[in-house]
Amino acid sequence: MSKRKSAKYKLDRRMGENIWGRPNSPVNKRSYGPGQHGQRRKSKMSDFGLQLRAKQKLKGYYGDVTEKQFRRTYKEAAKIKGDTGQNLIGLLEQRLDMVVYRAKFAPTIFAARQIVNHGHIYVNGTKTNIPSARIKVGDVVSLGSKAKEMALVIEAQSLPERDIPDYVAPDGNDKVTFTRVPKLDEVPYPVTMEPNLVVEFYSR
Repeated sequence: MSKRKSAKYKLDRRMGENIWGRPNSPVNKRSYGPGQHGQRRKSKMSDFGLQLRAKQKLKGYYGDVTEKQFRRTYKEAAKIKGDTGQNLIGLLEQRLDMVVYRAKFAPTIFAARQIVNHGHIYVNGTKTNIPSARIKVGDVVSLGSKAKEMALVIEAQSLPERDIPDYVAPDGNDKVTFTRVPKLDEVPYPVTMEPNLVVEFYSR
C-alpha cells in the first residue's frame, strides 16, 4: 500500500491547483505555494520542470502512487499500440481504487484505497483487497454488505461536486460496471492533466 505521508492538501498548495476539485481546498482561497516563500515571484520553469510538475500532478491525483508503480505503469503504456499518453491514462483509470472513487463509493482516492485494503470491495463477486488491481471492461465492482452502511460511503454518494463518468455504469447504489477504457478527454479531471509531458519526462 502506498501511504500518503503528506498533509491532506499539501499537494494542492504545492501545485497551486485544486487537484481533486474539493470545495475545502486551500488554493480556493490562496493560490500561492506553502511556506514563507510561497508568495515570491515565480521564475520561468524549464522544460524539465514542466515535465516533472506534470508527472507529480498526475501521480498525485491517482493517490500519490509510488514512483516504482507509476514508472511500471508508464512502461506498460509505452508497449501498447497507440498514443502512450492516452494509454497511460487508460491504465490508471483501470486501477480498482480509481474505479471505486469514480463510482462514488469513497469521498477521496485515499479513502477508496483504504476501503479496498480493508476488504470491502468485490470484483465480479470476489473480494479483492489490492488497490492497484487492474479492472477489465465488463467487470462488475460492488460494495460488501458492511460497506453499504459505512458513513464514509454514504457521504461519498451525496457529494455534489463530482458525477459518475459514463464509462462507469451504476446499478443501484452499491454496484457499477466498467464499460470501457476512457480517453483523456472523457476523464473528469478538475484540472488540466498533461500526460504528453509525462511521456516526455520518461523518454529523456
